[in-house]
Amino acid sequence: MRVVSFNMNGIRSAARKGFFDWLPQLNADVLCVQELKAQAADLNDAVFQLAGFTRHFHCALKKGYSGVGIYTRHPVKSVKTGLGWPVADEEGRYIEVDLGQLTVASLYMPSGSSGDERQAVKYDFLAAYQQHLLAQRKSGKPLIICGDWNIAHRQIDLKNWRGNQKNSGFLPEERAWMDALFDELGFVDAFRLLNTAAEQYTWWSNRGQARVKNVGWRIDYQVITPDLSAAVQAVQIYPEPFFSDHAPLVVDYGI
Repeated sequence: MRVVSFNMNGIRSAARKGFFDWLPQLNADVLCVQELKAQAADLNDAVFQLAGFTRHFHCALKKGYSGVGIYTRHPVKSVKTGLGWPVADEEGRYIEVDLGQLTVASLYMPSGSSGDERQAVKYDFLAAYQQHLLAQRKSGKPLIICGDWNIAHRQIDLKNWRGNQKNSGFLPEERAWMDALFDELGFVDAFRLLNTAAEQYTWWSNRGQARVKNVGWRIDYQVITPDLSAAVQAVQIYPEPFFSDHAPLVVDYGI
């Protein structure tokens, strides 16, 4: 089972750059996307459809902003959109599908990079989401959460970690939250199970030739329940071709 997570930075932009023409060569079973920047009516265009897949979206109320989705080849028992609080629900930041013995979610965590107000929103989201994650762990059902978490967990996960310790995405409080996610709640970073190398990034600034120089951040994850750890068979980041300021993250599961 091949699962792909990708922040598109606009589904229309990614389509124009050839993402949907390129995607079939991956032979994905599930595609989780973030930052659609589109409304439900926009997504009816044939260019956004994939043969053999059903599509499920959670769009933001604000036009041209946020939004997440899941494409899947597998039969879907149910779909859940939102998490029960305004930022998650009104900004289109979460969707999950029940595939029977497995749940797959697409998450777009808020960014705090625009200032203190949005950083406070991000902290509130983290606090509420932690409780949601705790409930999911207690349910005992296998879960894959794909998404842009907007946090680089460790120094190895961004190029210029020294200069970013006071910047959103690498603040001590955010990193401590990720510590708790893995160490206390017991979730697992699927990519790091198989790839512990440095300079493995999924996002690059559009400034200063960051992508060419590979001055990036690893902020896109597939976070899994521990019962899926043994199923992780291969992991890969695809920094090329360029479809977005993010790169697709691909994980193969022996499911």
